[in-house]
This record gives sequence, C-alpha cells and structure tokens, in this order.
Amino acid sequence: MKTRIILFAALSFGVLTNVEAQNSTYQVQKDIVFASPEGFDLTMDIYTPDTDKEQYPVVVIWHGGGWLINTNEIMDEMSQYLAEIGEFVVCNVNYRLLGDQNNTVTLNEIVEDVFGSLLWIKANIASYKGDPEQIAITGDSAGGHLTAMVIAQGHALESDGFDGLSYGFNPTWLPEGKTAEEVANNNGLKVQAAIPSYGVFNMILRAEQGFETAKNGFWEWGGAKPRGLFGASFNANEHPEMYKAASPIHNIADTSDTKYPPMFFHVGSEDSTTPPETVVAYVSKLKEAGHPVEYKVYEGLKHAYLDNGCNDYFQQCFDEDAVPVINDMIEFLNKHLIRN
Repeated sequence: MKTRIILFAALSFGVLTNVEAQNSTYQVQKDIVFASPEGFDLTMDIYTPDTDKEQYPVVVIWHGGGWLINTNEIMDEMSQYLAEIGEFVVCNVNYRLLGDQNNTVTLNEIVEDVFGSLLWIKANIASYKGDPEQIAITGDSAGGHLTAMVIAQGHALESDGFDGLSYGFNPTWLPEGKTAEEVANNNGLKVQAAIPSYGVFNMILRAEQGFETAKNGFWEWGGAKPRGLFGASFNANEHPEMYKAASPIHNIADTSDTKYPPMFFHVGSEDSTTPPETVVAYVSKLKEAGHPVEYKVYEGLKHAYLDNGCNDYFQQCFDEDAVPVINDMIEFLNKHLIRN
C-alpha cells in the first residue's frame, strides 16, 4: 500500500503494525486485512475494552479526507476514547482513496470498500468480543458521506456494480457463497444507529462547486490528477444518475418501505468545508420523510474537529474540541445500542 498524507494532524503517539497492543483499559489489534481488491490490502484496527464483560456493542469509523487523503490513523484518538470511556468495540477502517491504484479508484469503489468492511465486521466481530447485532456506524466529512451511504444505499447491491443497466454497489467483501443481491435481500448492511459527522451528502453539488477540478486543493495534497469522481470520462452534467447514486440526499427512502435507524448529525458553526446549511438540507429532507434524526451545531467549531492532536490550520485540539462532541455521541449511542 502506498504512503499517504496525513493532513492537518499532529499524531500524539506512534503507530503499531501487525501486533496486539494493550493498556489498562483496552486492547487493539492493528492492520487486520479484510479485503484485497486487485491486490490492494484494505485494513482496519479493532479496539476491545479490557474489562470482564463478555461482549460489547460495536462502533465502526470511516475517516475523512475528501476521499483523497488520510488513513484511519487520523481517528486513532477517537477510537481509543470510544473504547476506553464508552466501552465499545471500535473498528477503525481504511478504504481506497481516489488516487490509489494509479489514480483509477472511483467513488463507487470506495463505497464498495465501506460496504465490504461492514459485512466483514458483522461476520467476524464476535471474535473481538463485539456484538454483531448491536452496531453503530460513524465517520467525519468524507467518512460522514460514506456513513450516510450505508443507510441510504445499503440495499442497492448489485453484482455488476456500476457496469450494468442500473447503478448499484458490489461490496469488496461478501460472505462466502453469497452474492450482492442475496446480501441485499437479507438486509445484510442493517445497523442500529448512525452518526454522520459534518458530512457531504450531495455529490452533484460537490462536483458543481469544483471538487473535480485542479483548483481544488485536495487533489494536490492527495497527489492525484484531478478527474471525475467516477473516472476521467464522466461528469455530473452528462452523467447525473451516477452522482445521484452516490448521493444520500437523492436516495431517501419512504418510511412505508424502509425504516432508517436513529441518526445523529452534527457540524461546527464555523465550518466552511461542509457548512451547516448543507447538512441541514439533508437533515430536513430526512425529517420530512419521517426518519428519526437528531441534529446539533457546535458553536465556534470549524471542520475536522474529531481529528487527532492539534490542528494548526483550524486552531482546534482533540482534548478541548473533540472530547465534548464524542461525549454527546456516546450519550446518543447508549440510548440506541443494547448492552448485554
């Protein structure tokens, strides 16, 4: 796997690889490979509280970074806090970035990595003392988008992915002997709660705002050549249905057909990357459709306030700015996840 850039973060500890680390309150197994699409290893770190309980509810995290930068390391402190203070089994997950595999990865493939990671977790988390029937998902920024995609499009699974007549997703990892369609029919991506943190929910709008052009600084940081999210031959004007398929705001289910799990959305009042009004646009539509939604704006916070360490660019630090938010997240999760 290629080296990636950790943007706007100051990591407060070293990274362990392929070993089990522990302290007095949790253990962590690093770099667990859950899938290898075209030989590209996808990994996650799993944190288990070190108490005498036999099982814990699970929190799955997908990191942010504009689908272009960062790894799951950016969420290490959050993962530790949720395991230690919240007493959750925490899965901190990597997925492919747009610049990976010679700048050929597409957004639908990233979604497929995320779907595959959740299916792997459901099949294997009991070995890490996690309860596969009590899973919450979360992610920030791009990870917030991916979290919302599980809820909005977790049923839209197709073996031919985006190559067929319709746009569906073929998870990178599938249970042995199961097809994408069979997983969808069994509601295989069902979760019990979701927390999309300052996420992106409208990919057409994001493209119109210039995300796919060279003017967007993320491409330079990510080291990838600017192009369409679904490849150089595609754009939102000529192929809107592709972008809609990857946009949670364009795929809100009717409650008579699908009941969403409880969701908690939050954003900083000073966030200019995913401004509160863009989050409210999605939250309002979910409420109008009758889905269970909570929403909170954190006054004075900018973007990426859940990241590790101190962020000089945004003038935010984990201990001061992230911890109060994560405490609210824990309170929300404790309302909706059952502990044995």
